[in-house]
Amino acid sequence: MSVRFATFNVENFFARPKVFSLPDWADGQPVLDAFAEFNTLIEKPAYAAADKARMVELLVELEIYRSVSGVVHRIRVPDPAWAWLRADRGTFDVDHKDTGIEIVAAGRGSWTGWLELAKAPVNEIATQMTARVITEVGADVLCVVEVEDRPVLDRFNREMLTGLYAHAMLIDGNDPRGIDLGVLAKPGFAIANMRSNVDMPDPKTPAEHLFSRDCAMYQLQLPGGGHAWVLLNHFKSKSGTTNTAAKRKRQSDGVRTIVDGLVAAGETNFIVMGDLNEGPAKAGKTPPDLGALYDPTGPLVSVYDLPGFDTGPRPGTFGSCRIDERFDHILVSRALAPHVTGGGIERHGLWGAATNKNPPTMWETYPEITEPQQAASDHAAIYIDVDL
Repeated sequence: MSVRFATFNVENFFARPKVFSLPDWADGQPVLDAFAEFNTLIEKPAYAAADKARMVELLVELEIYRSVSGVVHRIRVPDPAWAWLRADRGTFDVDHKDTGIEIVAAGRGSWTGWLELAKAPVNEIATQMTARVITEVGADVLCVVEVEDRPVLDRFNREMLTGLYAHAMLIDGNDPRGIDLGVLAKPGFAIANMRSNVDMPDPKTPAEHLFSRDCAMYQLQLPGGGHAWVLLNHFKSKSGTTNTAAKRKRQSDGVRTIVDGLVAAGETNFIVMGDLNEGPAKAGKTPPDLGALYDPTGPLVSVYDLPGFDTGPRPGTFGSCRIDERFDHILVSRALAPHVTGGGIERHGLWGAATNKNPPTMWETYPEITEPQQAASDHAAIYIDVDL
């Protein structure tokens, strides 16, 4: 029987952090950097005066505080620009009428709280187009990237896909922003086992997690008997001020270690898929930081290298779909590679670069999409058919 596997970065189904919806990722990077730095600072056991001063600066940048003539006060609105400052126990700050904000928390032990990114509803047409892409791809097993949580995944399946999938599972990962990895599977593909790798340490900094989200593993029963493992991934984004390429390389190495463990355990049917956030510099080349997965002597084969895979008019899967924008990947075990009968890239829900004023000319889009905000995602879906 032919089984279709697919991966699709859906960019959230119903609600998405506001900062992710800006036309250009670079526009939101200062907000994300401030968000991450603040949440790191508040974990210190004791706050020095310099820490408190920096926290104030960060909260001004996040538009939680406002500085007027050098006096900083809290902005109190029902719908914040970028983030909520949550405080569940203890007191973090006091806003004095004349002198402004004073951070009174002495350290992490004196209060419980955090920053949480403010969200806005996803464009209604975009949600409908996401459902249309998924329905028309019709995968038996679908990896969905950037999903809010499992209840949302289940609701999307029931309400937008009319229960197309019998199984909907999501393991919360390491990202606090509501962009997790989930799997949808049709009847006959029951989830027999699942594993999370959220706690795998980063070799560079063992106290930190290796995976930005997770490398979530699901063992699926196959209708004809036997099983297959699918490994879902969403590697570190290219945006940010840290060395993101080095992080992706370590994540690639980590997935390879996991796959090598499957091989050592005697497993032959396994598929790695998801948004790996990196493509090759040019055709015929390996994505520079994904070498452990693209190793020609290794246990995995990229479906892009298989004769039955058709990329269509463009080689990539993100934005304008250049070759270096081939962010979404499916790699299969060497045992499965000869059984891949076809595959391709589904771009009907993709506008192209969010900054483009006009729709793409290199591929056809759904007629309902008339502006970038209505696109299903800034990623295309990719799929393969395997004779099992």
